[in-house]
Amino acid sequence: MLITDGYELVRSTMAFDGGDDDGEESITDIDDSVRAVERLLQYRFKNKKLLEEALTHPSYSDSASYQRLEFIGDSAMGLMISNFAFLAYPDLDPGQLSLIRAANVSTEKLARVAVRHGLYRYVRHNAVGLHEKVRNFVLAVQEEDEMVVYGGAMKAPKVLADIVESVAAAVYVDCELDLKALWMIFRHLLEPIITLDILQQQPQPVTMLFELCQKDGKHVDISHWRKGEKNIASVYVDGKFIASSSSQQKENAKLHAAKVALEKLSCSRSTDKMDVDIYNSVNGTYEIEGAKQKLHELCGKKRWPKPSYRIEREIGPAHERKYVCSVQIETVDTVLFVSGEEKWRVKDAENSAASLMIRGLLEAKYM
Repeated sequence: MLITDGYELVRSTMAFDGGDDDGEESITDIDDSVRAVERLLQYRFKNKKLLEEALTHPSYSDSASYQRLEFIGDSAMGLMISNFAFLAYPDLDPGQLSLIRAANVSTEKLARVAVRHGLYRYVRHNAVGLHEKVRNFVLAVQEEDEMVVYGGAMKAPKVLADIVESVAAAVYVDCELDLKALWMIFRHLLEPIITLDILQQQPQPVTMLFELCQKDGKHVDISHWRKGEKNIASVYVDGKFIASSSSQQKENAKLHAAKVALEKLSCSRSTDKMDVDIYNSVNGTYEIEGAKQKLHELCGKKRWPKPSYRIEREIGPAHERKYVCSVQIETVDTVLFVSGEEKWRVKDAENSAASLMIRGLLEAKYM
């Protein structure tokens, strides 16, 4: 137990990770839920009724719901993240600071916080269909390979973001509206914080698409229509169809269509340069410098799955061991496999296999 600035923090005695939960298991006893969330927060509430309220959906009529807490939690989290961005980036202009704040308190971000820490399992509700909606989103998030900043495969249920805001508000009120205490207690739940670097790595797809085409003097048009329960968005550049995508949410369909269009347009602009770089790298020699990275980039441009490597053989005693590695890639119509030469390091053995794979792709006219 720790006492910090008058607030009681509790050392967690068990690992808690709701991220691998499939959404089936839930805790129905509110006292058990309160204890579990206290362990997750590593904070002991003075007024546990606040946390009970934060874990009560409006459909549960036997107790006060989280709606009032959600109201103050939304504002408190916005100010908390604003303070973080202001102090972390002293030279950033207000527009960029606003982007950092928006990304960290968005429904997409907070819903994933609820999934990662299993907060959805502790909410009391009587809403028909809510369990199924949340479960489907949990499964979709588990399939994501990287942090999602702008729209995932399906719309994030707002209820998940509401839970996070309400629990944050319960902490905030229990700490007598101490914003610093809220940040100390709640920050670890929000990790990884979306920073300026992450936003630069994952810029807003629609904005990027318009900026890319504007540089080339081209006109972008994104059209929308509905087909059954799906929203469909299509991207046209100078009247030519480029890409389309569908989603239950109109905004997500637009984001996904823009992402696909960017990939296609960027690929068409960079493929020639990439091929020239690879040809220059071969340059009559057996080994291709940086072959593993070049093969990874090539598969990305071709929209093939990532190359997979494995150690095929280990040769010699431990003090002078050599390795032979293989690489396998899947193209649209076949699976390609090749083994490299013996190398002293696994990294070099993988690069040898990648070099042979690139040479094979060149000879087979895949490039």
